[in-house]
Amino acid sequence: MAHLEIKKVRKSYGSERHCVLRDVNLEIERGELVAILGPSGAGKTTLISLIAGLIRPDGGTIVFNEREVVDSGPDRGVVFQNYSLLPWLTARENVQLAVDQAFSGWSRSKRRDHVQKHLDMVKLGLAAHKRPHELSGGMRQRVAIARALALDPEMLLLDEPLSALDALTRAMLQDEIERIWRENRKTVLLVTNDVNEAILLADRVVPITAGPGATLRPAVKIDLSRPRDRKSISSLDRFKELHSQVIEALLSARSGGSTETGQAVERAFRGAEPVEAADLLTTPAPQLREREVMGSRS
Repeated sequence: MAHLEIKKVRKSYGSERHCVLRDVNLEIERGELVAILGPSGAGKTTLISLIAGLIRPDGGTIVFNEREVVDSGPDRGVVFQNYSLLPWLTARENVQLAVDQAFSGWSRSKRRDHVQKHLDMVKLGLAAHKRPHELSGGMRQRVAIARALALDPEMLLLDEPLSALDALTRAMLQDEIERIWRENRKTVLLVTNDVNEAILLADRVVPITAGPGATLRPAVKIDLSRPRDRKSISSLDRFKELHSQVIEALLSARSGGSTETGQAVERAFRGAEPVEAADLLTTPAPQLREREVMGSRS
């Protein structure tokens, strides 16, 4: 049986029951790293919250480790986009607080060593005494990752953890995430709106349609060997083929969620002025149409 199995899940919000997710189906095997890729506002964070047990679905089932998810638990660790660190605690203390609660039966020295192990794992051992305001954005996210891993979850849920970082820091942390995954072989679900990030890290990339009423489309299997070096794989013909497959899947997914947006994205993607892959997921349709017009005038 799959480590995570989602069947016909739907979720709505508000008094008018605004539909966010509908008919969501997904299976993830133990030790697999899967990326959910799609536009902002599609419901990716809602899906992560459902799997984490922070909210309940209106219909359908979520089964993790052969048990239906009805609430949160330490078997699923979550890393959010906004770090979620306590500002008055040091990096070590933020991780220590979680470890003390999860492993209260351990001796103090064992808990301390466990915290240090995971700070070292994300290469923050020398900055463990610093508070969040003294850390860069990338270092804060490393603390959040260390805190999640220190709980020894069976599955790690990454909710766009790198989207707020600069390109260089993001690339460094992408490499760190793959290294940690290879060393620990946790089951990982990564939510992202970056095509290259998804291909670099994932075993499978699953597009999500634009909302409202978003759903998942068929996955693209990423059959590049590991470890993956961003410089070497970018020149591979297979990487370029996979990139095209993912883009086509995204275009299909976007048109599936919103015809107008999907057509605007496709026109921009195939138009005179190339659009970066990440822009396909984040740029509103009117801006894409403006780019297309400007490109045709130049």
